[in-house]
Amino acid sequence: MTERLQIYKCEICGNIVEVLHAGQGETFCCDQGMGFIEPETKEQGKEKHVPVIEKTDKGIKVKVGSVPHPMEESHYIEWVAVQTDRGICRKFLNPKEKPEVEFQIREKILETREYCNIHGLWASK
Repeated sequence: MTERLQIYKCEICGNIVEVLHAGQGETFCCDQGMGFIEPETKEQGKEKHVPVIEKTDKGIKVKVGSVPHPMEESHYIEWVAVQTDRGICRKFLNPKEKPEVEFQIREKILETREYCNIHGLWASK
């Protein structure tokens, strides 16, 4: 059974799905079940991934890691998302961009997530 806002990835083609409506069935892609991605929450290794939130005059800035994450063609942050009590704000990033995003939100933050193309899903609450 899936839960709302869970993220699944196909190990064959790389498709990533976020559940918008929970259901009894499984998520399938390429004729097999997709794997649930449990977000990491504790730093490991050289690259830093856990989202760091800073308040700004306009809302918040989310930086990926306490030390800026690499943003190379082969290793980069694909997206950053902030879940509030009113919804989700998400921004997709490209290699060579800064690993940070500003959101003009003032609502209560429930969770911040980011996805690294190599090291997967990371979150902070």
